[in-house]
Amino acid sequence: MREKILLKTAHVWIGYLFALNLFRRIVWAFVGGPLALWRSILPFRSGYFTDLKAEVAGLHRGETVRYLGHTPLGRVAVTVLFLVLLLQAATGLMLAGTDVYMPPFGSAIAERIVAPGLDPSQVRPYAPETVDPPAYAEMRAMRAPVVETHEIVYFVLLGLILLHLVAIVVTELKHGGTIISAMVTAVKAFASAPSDLETKGSTAERRKD
Repeated sequence: MREKILLKTAHVWIGYLFALNLFRRIVWAFVGGPLALWRSILPFRSGYFTDLKAEVAGLHRGETVRYLGHTPLGRVAVTVLFLVLLLQAATGLMLAGTDVYMPPFGSAIAERIVAPGLDPSQVRPYAPETVDPPAYAEMRAMRAPVVETHEIVYFVLLGLILLHLVAIVVTELKHGGTIISAMVTAVKAFASAPSDLETKGSTAERRKD
């Protein structure tokens, strides 16, 4: 049992790092460079659907439309990824509180299920003598759909990651644009000015935030 609790605790700490990194990216979308802001990564800006139709039509004709930032289709992918990651983080934090009683919900859960006569701080994972059986059973029933959602989203996320990697490699090999190297160097190289270049004139390289 000690090993099981240790593994679950390690899982929670990894989840904290995941949630913290996601939170950092969300904040950066408000204060980062032009290509990191929400208006540059979500499919809601003015003229988006016109650009999307143009990209899809270009793909059907075998043409390449290069973008300094995310393409219109890429914006859809980023939005889906953000939503899935947020759902995974939210359900994970809820489960951390209901399973091993860790923050941010662990204290509230412990107060709800603590055995009569004990202090909530005495509630321990998989220690039935520290909890009130009816309250504990009610809590476990409440967390069941959260567990199922967390597991389903995990596999959805794996599929999206794989699809994302395949799309990057195919785009790099078929259309160029130095996407992979730009992830390391923060610079995309183009033979001509990208479609979303807002400054006048053409350039071969622009920094991608």
